[in-house]
Amino acid sequence: MGGATRLLGLWRRYENLAIVLILLATTWILALASGFWFFFRLAYVLSTLVPLSFLWAWFSLRGLNVTVQRYAQRVQVGQQAEERIRIENNTFLPRLWLEVEDPSDMPGASAKRVISLKAGGFRSWMTALCCRRRGVYTIGPLAISGGDPFGLFRMRRSFGPRHTLVVYPLPEALPRFWAPPAELMGEGRERRRTHYVTPDAAGVRDYQPGDSFSRIHWPTTARVGRLMAKTFELEPASDIWIVLDLHRQAQVGSDDESTEEYGVRVACSIANHFLAVHRPVGYLGWGAGLTLLEPDRGHRHFARILEVLAMAKGVGDLPLADLLEREGNRFGHHSTVIVITSSTEEAWVHSLQGLPENGVRVAVVLLDASSFGAGESALMVFSALAARDILTYLVRRGDDLATALGSAGSGRSAAVTSGRSSLK
Repeated sequence: MGGATRLLGLWRRYENLAIVLILLATTWILALASGFWFFFRLAYVLSTLVPLSFLWAWFSLRGLNVTVQRYAQRVQVGQQAEERIRIENNTFLPRLWLEVEDPSDMPGASAKRVISLKAGGFRSWMTALCCRRRGVYTIGPLAISGGDPFGLFRMRRSFGPRHTLVVYPLPEALPRFWAPPAELMGEGRERRRTHYVTPDAAGVRDYQPGDSFSRIHWPTTARVGRLMAKTFELEPASDIWIVLDLHRQAQVGSDDESTEEYGVRVACSIANHFLAVHRPVGYLGWGAGLTLLEPDRGHRHFARILEVLAMAKGVGDLPLADLLEREGNRFGHHSTVIVITSSTEEAWVHSLQGLPENGVRVAVVLLDASSFGAGESALMVFSALAARDILTYLVRRGDDLATALGSAGSGRSAAVTSGRSSLK
């Protein structure tokens, strides 16, 4: 079966050449058998055509100077990765037909273009690849194909290196998202200096090269006669831990409409939500292996989280219950853990129940697996979480995240409700 498939592939690739070779063999047989001059002349023509066509195709890709400039290594979903391609013909022979392709494993990104080049001429153009799905992709090397006018041979050459492009998930605004506060002792009173710009100004210092003009304190500058910049401070804040379930048996759906993709979108949006207000955020997940980012603040830390989420795959072999049992001691007494999962197994709910006993506050974003095509419903898990008074958000396929993560779907105690303003 495999041999027949290969033969069929070769026939489709060299169909014109095969027809000419069959015709050539037939012509020689008829010429030798009949001695008729017409068959001899036709055989001579076909015998000359094949090597000339091969040389034409071979020379069509020689003497080319190709430059590929790719400007982006990291982009977010919805953005474009631009590149400039320039092809020069350094010979005195024109190139009548060249097919240019920049192959990529990014969905919908590979594009082809047919060009012609005069002797000593060049072509240059810009290409913008629209990045529709997060992940790590390869682009290139640039492939140029050429052939002879009769279509008997087709040659292909590669130019330039292979380029890696990381596409980050795009965070969505969650204006009404809330998680139970850990109520850290002294939170909101004890402060420490930071290089980040926060709502809390601590004092002024001399302006230093690189400081933003928005940090200049103009009243003090006018009083002392030199540029003065504001300094800022951070309040002590409890840690936010995002636990993303990447167990393969918990994943349902495909491509953008999958629990894996929704889970990454939720994790990205929640991280952005808390980092925007200078809360320390950590990440924990088990895909191909354990991925751990200790809680931290700032844009660089958010970039690290985006990098991890861009490469996250729902291929893990460790169930969520085992992950919580194994790594639960990482969560401090004043931490808030947000679990994102589509698992319909109740074992992880029992593992999660032990965290509040250690002073850890817990919230869950439950992806309804049945809405993604699973046979089992999330109703039993949802009921188990409600019975334990664990704050739960339910997200279904097609839901707007800002709406779905704006109102909790399980029991919320009066104490938790009254504490919402303290977290904000």
